[in-house]
Amino acid sequence: MLQIKNICKKYVTGGLTQQALNDVTFNLRDSEFVAILGQSGSGKTTLLNIIGGLDRYDSGDIVINSVSTKKYSNRDWDSYRNHTIGFVFQSYNLIPHQSILANVELALTISGISKSERRKRAKEALEKMGLGSHLHKRPNQMSGGQMQRVAIARALVNDPDILLADEPTGALDSETSVQVMELLKEVAKDRLVVMVTHNPELAEEYASRIIKLHDGRILSDTNPYEVDETRLAPPEHKNMGKASMSISTALSLSFNNLKTKKGRTLLTSFAGSIGIIGIALILSLSNGINAYIDDIQKDTMSSYPIAIEAQSLDLSSLLAAGRQSGISDDADHELDGVYSNSSDMELAKSATTSIKENNLTEFKKYLDIQDSEIHQYVGENGIIYSYDVKFDTFAYDPEGELINTDGSEFTSGNTSAMTGGMPMGGFSLGSMTMGNLTSTSKFEELLPGTQGNLISAAVTDNYELLYGNWPKAYNEVVLVLDENNEISTSVLYELGILPSAEYKEVLEKISKGEEISFEGHKWNYEDISNQTFYILPESDYYMELENGVFDYTAEDRDSLKTLLKDSIELKVSGIIKPEEDASYTAISGNIGYTKALTDALIERTNNSPVVKAQEATPEINVTNGMSFSPKTDEVKIEETIKYLSGLNLSDKAAVATTILTSSPENNQNNSKEAQNTGADIPSQGQTGSAGAGISSEMNEEGLAAMLDAYLLEPDKETLLKLYDTYIQAGSYDDNMSSFGVVSLDAPSSISIYADSFEDKDGISASIEDYNKTAGKENQITYTDFVGLLMSSITTIINVISYVLIAFVAVSLIVSSIMIGIITFISVLERTKEIGVLRAIGASKRNITQVFNAETFIVGSISGLLGVGITCLLLLPINSVIHAVLDTTAVNAALPVTSGFVLIVLSMALTLFAGLIPAKKAAGKDPVIALRSE
Repeated sequence: MLQIKNICKKYVTGGLTQQALNDVTFNLRDSEFVAILGQSGSGKTTLLNIIGGLDRYDSGDIVINSVSTKKYSNRDWDSYRNHTIGFVFQSYNLIPHQSILANVELALTISGISKSERRKRAKEALEKMGLGSHLHKRPNQMSGGQMQRVAIARALVNDPDILLADEPTGALDSETSVQVMELLKEVAKDRLVVMVTHNPELAEEYASRIIKLHDGRILSDTNPYEVDETRLAPPEHKNMGKASMSISTALSLSFNNLKTKKGRTLLTSFAGSIGIIGIALILSLSNGINAYIDDIQKDTMSSYPIAIEAQSLDLSSLLAAGRQSGISDDADHELDGVYSNSSDMELAKSATTSIKENNLTEFKKYLDIQDSEIHQYVGENGIIYSYDVKFDTFAYDPEGELINTDGSEFTSGNTSAMTGGMPMGGFSLGSMTMGNLTSTSKFEELLPGTQGNLISAAVTDNYELLYGNWPKAYNEVVLVLDENNEISTSVLYELGILPSAEYKEVLEKISKGEEISFEGHKWNYEDISNQTFYILPESDYYMELENGVFDYTAEDRDSLKTLLKDSIELKVSGIIKPEEDASYTAISGNIGYTKALTDALIERTNNSPVVKAQEATPEINVTNGMSFSPKTDEVKIEETIKYLSGLNLSDKAAVATTILTSSPENNQNNSKEAQNTGADIPSQGQTGSAGAGISSEMNEEGLAAMLDAYLLEPDKETLLKLYDTYIQAGSYDDNMSSFGVVSLDAPSSISIYADSFEDKDGISASIEDYNKTAGKENQITYTDFVGLLMSSITTIINVISYVLIAFVAVSLIVSSIMIGIITFISVLERTKEIGVLRAIGASKRNITQVFNAETFIVGSISGLLGVGITCLLLLPINSVIHAVLDTTAVNAALPVTSGFVLIVLSMALTLFAGLIPAKKAAGKDPVIALRSE
């Protein structure tokens, strides 16, 4: 039962007030066909809209089955329309871009009915209307009568209690009007039908009750329904069910609407994509430049890691001191005399104090902690620990001559009158050693890679593999050529690839200043790769004697050849040279080996007999059997006698000569002992030169016999002096170092690689933080070469980024304004649809969803178009970049992530831009919206 109680409604337009309804009261039965008649302006349509919840009354109440609507909120009215009311309009008000099946389903969708159930019910409703064969047609493909039957099916599909019809036959011909009225009469058998019409003949023929209105008042009622109010329960406030539009429904409505305007939708999306294209092109170019910069940074940081040596020179402090002590343009004194300038002394002092000892053992402990902050900045090449591994490398030349590849074979026995006939201690072209200068090793450890790879990508990417393979095992090496496929001839001699005898002859002629011509040589890759090298770690030179001590046999060629039988054989697995455009060419040696060889040498040294023996007797020097730290002079004398007695003939003769030439005074016992052995030990006061004369007249046997006799009653002071000067046992650590023992906890240097300058700065900051917490003796000093050379790069990159962001911001603003305008136009076009949706129970929020869905779809298409067009434009753009810059190193490319973000940004942007138009659409009066064309 529907009760209309004292309903009043006014419309105020400017200063004019119109009373549309004035105290209208009547009751309606649950099932009857009521026709409301009246002239235009009588208030009949207003009454119908108020009954349907499309319009609000000013006073009074509408009670539906004892439920009062006086306190209804907007949400309650939405539920009321969706669950209780069904509307049939004169102009049908079907949504043109939806099929008739979708039009009928719409009310069920808002009711929250499942997809399968609403599809079933919608089909049944249409079949009852005789439209079962027209389910997938659009409204514009049907006649007026068919469209009105669709509207009736939509009104009934939700099984409402009340069907409201506003001039349902106004746009139909007579025959079709009769058909529609018959349908409504049939519907009125089990529910309330209220129809507003201008046609009294149809009303009198089909309606069971006619109510006439005039100027907002009831003139007559042919079948009034009186209710005993005392027997009814008091009206209560109650919501009549849930009404909510799903997101999929909103998307479907908007997508179907856009499909009817394909051309405009594409043009709109393309217009929206222009901003996205601009942003995408900027990001692509920025990405290409940044990728190029990143490559440069990686290459730079691969060549210039943060290197921390065990003994470091603080170059930054030294340069600062140099600047402070340098000559300034303005003197701080009068120019009236001669003044001293101590800047050179200050610089010398700074150089001395700038040399720092770094405790790399403690610093490595810090680096081994994976949670240390420094690890977030470490680059792809990681942290490399270097160790001073002592080894010699030998090779056989083509004539079978064994040579040491360090060039020492050619630095002795050759004198050179290089400068005015001044004899030199030796000259080697390959190692460039003169006098006592140390030769440069031709063997160099290659930068190790990450994740277990033997070689870093920084090496493999910048060096071309001409032949063979990169090393895969510890005993494989590569031969390194220059960019012209050449190796220095002197290096070829020293590596044993050319005959050593020939090299010695060449050096001899050079030393004599003779004219000499040099012959060119060529090998194919396979032949030169057949050269084998033999590595001996320093510990292998120590051979155990019968008395248990270890003798150093490096100078014994026969022993050396025996040792080589058990040495590590190195095979040349490949030949490499720098790439033409290589940015990392830091390999200075001619033979590149891997860290695996370093590890193998360390392990071999640690397991060598001499090292094991020394570890077993840490108090005794295994090379001479003497104590490292004798406690008394008597022990020193005893060990000296023991040591000298155990020497061989030649060594005894040498010691005797040393005593004779170095002792300025001897006691009388010395002379007596010398006489007994046929020698003349110099007495007290004799000079060392006299002793030298005596020793030169004696053979080794005589000198050795003299030493043996001397040791029977030696001079204690001389023995102590011999011990302190020549024989002292050193220390355990000294011995282990001499054997080449390396502790993995004590690297000689640490190289920390970064991939960018920002990461390099982060590493530097982390080291500073470490120094703040470490003791003074454990603080780290190092030289940041990259920081000195390229401190402004980060600033430049940041400036470029800020400029690009500014361009992006402008594009975003333009796109936002455009999308807002387009959405506003769409709201104007879909005004009637808004009214229809509100009539079937859609809330203001649902209307907002519909237009948000439209902007979302447009934004998605815009984003996809923008990204797609950008990818196409990048093809010619990259061609232009390569032609202008004459390099293929810079490639504009839109990252996948950036493309996805741009699409999401386009969606978000259009949603934001469409918020105001969507809110405006939701705020439209449904009654006015339904009347729009």
